[in-house]
Amino acid sequence: MDTDTTTRPLRLAVIAASNREGRFGHIVTDWFAGHAEAHQDFATRVVDLADVDLPTALSRDPGAAVRAELAKVGPVLAEADAFVVVTPEYNHSFPASLKALIDWHFTEWQAKPVAFVSYGGISGGLRAVEQLRQVFAEMHTATIRETVSFAGVHGSFTEDGTLKDPEIPDAAATRLLDQLAWWAHALREAKAVRPYAG
Repeated sequence: MDTDTTTRPLRLAVIAASNREGRFGHIVTDWFAGHAEAHQDFATRVVDLADVDLPTALSRDPGAAVRAELAKVGPVLAEADAFVVVTPEYNHSFPASLKALIDWHFTEWQAKPVAFVSYGGISGGLRAVEQLRQVFAEMHTATIRETVSFAGVHGSFTEDGTLKDPEIPDAAATRLLDQLAWWAHALREAKAVRPYAG
């Protein structure tokens, strides 16, 4: 067993899924990333899909421009031990930018845990999360039961990005990260002993 692989901090990729102009997602992502960075198990990187331009039309032989965009995110996903997707709910689903990211990659997701932080109107983005669980099952991931969701998200934060009532969301973020760390350690240690048969 490679002891370096199983003892170094877990590499966590926090994916900001929305690339919509005027989005609120960076507020939620910054809040959650702060929790992740403070967690003893994780070394955290944010992947902001507003900075990546992946087409929805897939190709087995992408051109230079697409390869350049893939180079921005592919290595981060490949190196990650775990993922947290921060997603809004658009029309009862998740953003096309996130679906493009998922579909352009495959082995990068395999045998790793994925957790969700969602936001939106009355549903708090949970309808998007339930659809994502099905999509990520096809990527051979383990999705985490615990979630953090913000209903009426615009009223949950102050103008400077501070939560108005942090007690419940902070506790939910801690539970999510603790559960994610358990799965990430377990899967990383298992793969160090036996490669995933994906």
